Amino acid sequence: MVKFIHAADLHLDSPFKSRSKMPSNILEILMTSTYKSVTRMIDFAIKEGVDFLLISGDVFDQSNRSLKSEIFLKKEFNRLKEKGIFVYMIHGNHDPISSGFKTTWPNNVSVFKENVETYEMLSSKGERIYLHGFSYLLDESYENKLDEYPTNTDNRGIHIGMLHGTYAKTKYDAKRYTEFNLEALNSKLYHYWALGHIHIRSQLADLPQVHYSGNIQGRHKNETGEKGFLLVEGDDVSLSANFVPVQEVVFENLELDTNSLRKEELYQQIVEFKQSLREKSKYIVNLQLNYDGEDEISQSDYNELIELLQEDEVNISEFVWIDNINVSYNNEEQIALLKDIKTSYSDNEELFRSAVNTMYMDPNINRYLPPISEVSPGELLKMGEDRLKMLMRK
Repeated sequence: MVKFIHAADLHLDSPFKSRSKMPSNILEILMTSTYKSVTRMIDFAIKEGVDFLLISGDVFDQSNRSLKSEIFLKKEFNRLKEKGIFVYMIHGNHDPISSGFKTTWPNNVSVFKENVETYEMLSSKGERIYLHGFSYLLDESYENKLDEYPTNTDNRGIHIGMLHGTYAKTKYDAKRYTEFNLEALNSKLYHYWALGHIHIRSQLADLPQVHYSGNIQGRHKNETGEKGFLLVEGDDVSLSANFVPVQEVVFENLELDTNSLRKEELYQQIVEFKQSLREKSKYIVNLQLNYDGEDEISQSDYNELIELLQEDEVNISEFVWIDNINVSYNNEEQIALLKDIKTSYSDNEELFRSAVNTMYMDPNINRYLPPISEVSPGELLKMGEDRLKMLMRK
């Protein structure tokens, strides 16, 4: 039985977007998160005694590729070499082989060149493995070389295709480097396709197994959820792939139901919510509050709330950083109408006085009203708002 890891899109040294407002302790963890994720993957590979590791493109981020990232990865690959574990790597559009870096890797590492190549190896159990793939030569080229992949015609060994590209039916907004369809992959009669480029983990087919492993660490709010790699096990009859999370920080869009927008109560509720997350991982959260009521939260209360919630995470290693809060009102139309009325009348004294004068001109109403000189615009608007809310509830 063969056992290997399928990973992709490490993006070592890739920057994290819009993080200037974060405290230094969180920024430092973010900047080292991809390194820690890779180290966890190598630890897992050694512990499980896998036969080899596949990396399906975008190992580096070309514009930010550093000597630090190359030295780091070389050390990690040397750890695998000591355990007799091989690495097979293709380069993608973010780290094309024309970018000028001429790294000398340990001799357990094989890097595919710009033309489709095949590497052959034996697993620890003696199974013959054939690995097919190519690396991108340029970063902005449409390098569709599927026709050059050899077809498995003799049913000997396990054939694995490595490809960095876009599934033709993908719903994700991705640049379509090496666009492919399942018919083209199936025609090669391989046992497994190890895909890269799309940062969301997904399985495209069962027979053969066709997988995007996703990236190993989310880098911004659109790369949500757990991140990691796939552990693949089996033989030429059946292979299975299981996800292994190794991310350092989870980006997530989460929801919280609330029945109050009072800042003191809301603060306490979110603190308790953060505590339940803190036990699982480090988080950066876009939080949506689902509120079913008639109140609104003022801009000043909102600013104070989020500032206090963020201050709580300074110098906290297992942080839950609330990056943004959005309030979703279940009675959105009512809130919008009230806001429009209050804005129209409270900011326009002439319009307000005209409305009040209209009431005083009606003999059936004015006898119940105080002298017009004693009318408080704020009190009258509050009375009108309460009355309008009651009518809306009916």
